[in-house]
Amino acid sequence: MDRLQQRLSSAEKALHSFHQLVTIEYPNEVERDAAIQRFEFTFEACWKAGKQSCMI
Repeated sequence: MDRLQQRLSSAEKALHSFHQLVTIEYPNEVERDAAIQRFEFTFEACWKAGKQSCMI
C-alpha cells in the first residue's frame, strides 16, 4: 500500500506541474515543448499509479 501512495503522490505532483504550463495563455516554443514533455511524464506517472492500484 505504501508504494501505491508514493505513485499517487508522484502522479499528483506531475499533474500539478503539467497544469502550470497548460494554463499559459500564449506559450512560446520552449513552454510548448516543456508542456509536451510534462504531459508525457504525467501520463507515465498516472499509468504506473493505475497499474499499481490494480495489483492490490
